[in-house]
Amino acid sequence: MTEAREQVLRDALAAGLPADGKPLAEDGAGAQAYADAVAVYLAFAVDRMAMTGNSLVRWNCVGEKAQHCFGRQALPMLWDFAEPNFLATATGSVDAAVFYSCDPLNWMQPLVSGLSMQEDAATQSISNEKIISTDPPYYDNVGYADLSDFFYVWLRRTLKFVFPNLFATVAVPKVEELVATPYRHGNKEKAETFFLNGMTQAMHRLVDQAHLAFPVTIYYAFKQAESDGGESTASTGWDTFLEAVICAGFTITGTWPMRTEMKTRQVAMGTNALASSIVLVCRKRPADAPTATRREFLTALKAELPGALKHLQRGNIAPVDLAQAAIGPGMGVFTRYARVLDAAGQPMTVREALALINQTLDEVLAEQEGDFDPETRWAVAWFEQMGFNDGPFGDAETLSKAKNTSVETLAEAGLLASRGGKVRLFRPSELPAEWQPRHDARLTIWEMTHHLIRVLEKDGESGAAALAAQLGSRAETARELAYRLYTVCERKKRAQEALAYNALVQSWPEIARLAAEKAASGPVQERLDF
Repeated sequence: MTEAREQVLRDALAAGLPADGKPLAEDGAGAQAYADAVAVYLAFAVDRMAMTGNSLVRWNCVGEKAQHCFGRQALPMLWDFAEPNFLATATGSVDAAVFYSCDPLNWMQPLVSGLSMQEDAATQSISNEKIISTDPPYYDNVGYADLSDFFYVWLRRTLKFVFPNLFATVAVPKVEELVATPYRHGNKEKAETFFLNGMTQAMHRLVDQAHLAFPVTIYYAFKQAESDGGESTASTGWDTFLEAVICAGFTITGTWPMRTEMKTRQVAMGTNALASSIVLVCRKRPADAPTATRREFLTALKAELPGALKHLQRGNIAPVDLAQAAIGPGMGVFTRYARVLDAAGQPMTVREALALINQTLDEVLAEQEGDFDPETRWAVAWFEQMGFNDGPFGDAETLSKAKNTSVETLAEAGLLASRGGKVRLFRPSELPAEWQPRHDARLTIWEMTHHLIRVLEKDGESGAAALAAQLGSRAETARELAYRLYTVCERKKRAQEALAYNALVQSWPEIARLAAEKAASGPVQERLDF
């Protein structure tokens, strides 16, 4: 790297760049700074080669190429690995590494100078009177410093002479890193305390310095995945983070789901991974914020969450993100109060508030069933109990009476199979491919939803759009049912079934667009019926 930099320096001087002797680390703009900058990009290329030149490189069967080791924010164990050819031109080669390190420069058109600074979030002053948007650490989700060592050791070897202060340590500093890492702090409880205290200090600093005319926006994408016993869901990562935000003096005034996560990332392959980051919109809580009882909090929550939920659904937020996004409006109610007191007069914890928000979310989604037809309401209740598995005929018949229908009617409607004293809902793949909604004498929302899933899985969005065009305005109710069924699957740990409902909602904007185009172009006779 030293030799390459020296050659670049000679070329820069020959090209007429000023020989001011001022390096890049001191904001230089002459020949020496230019040589330093080229060295930085060459160092990036070395790091890219390290990503594909190790024993954790997997083989990408789809692209038929070596895939670098960072499919997610971890270094997983592999039993075998791929070895790229550094001297070729494919993935893992020197050519590819240099190209991908430098290619972004072709797309950059800097209009103003940027500035980056490294400061301790708990003591910094650079946010004073600024508009703040931040993406804080995700509790224990990512070991940032540990992972950084993979790149740091190579960057230090290649760039220590360019940025001596930045690469003064042998490895990345880790002691003050604000993540809840049990092995670093002794146990899980101490790690949680460290994270809470550190995040509270950092957020308190933002509260003190934020511009009063603008909200502070905080990105967070940490999926709730823990059960609080029974059916309530909460997450240590979420409640610890929110505890810090609230203790610092923020009130949450809104939630902006933003589609920031790629569908093709490894962690999202075949899983119900988050599709969005949740942006919490925060302002400083008024000093005269009132105190509320648990009952008052619940009353306000049940009054405001349904409207907020409909707003989120109209924005086509993915079902996998719905519970995360609902935290915003729910915590908005919770944080407008200085304290929420339970029956014993004790302050309600954030974890308890999150459990109530999730419980209310389930209730709101369940209430939406009131707009469904009786057959669909029966199917939702049966699906919650049995999924697509067999169940006793007697139980099915009893439930059908409560929903003002019958098993015979449900079978005629094409929802289920009933034989040998057993009843089972049809899976989407079992539904008849020749089904036409205009010929269905008893069209149900359940049928529409699962036929749309069947066609989406088989023919993609264009095929689903053709069916949606036939359904007309009724198709929108299928999306509402998909939200409801996703929450059932998530609660019952039916990940594979949840994928189908999540996929339908995520594809809905394109399905609706294509369906509208088909409707605008007029009816098309696809076949002759004799």
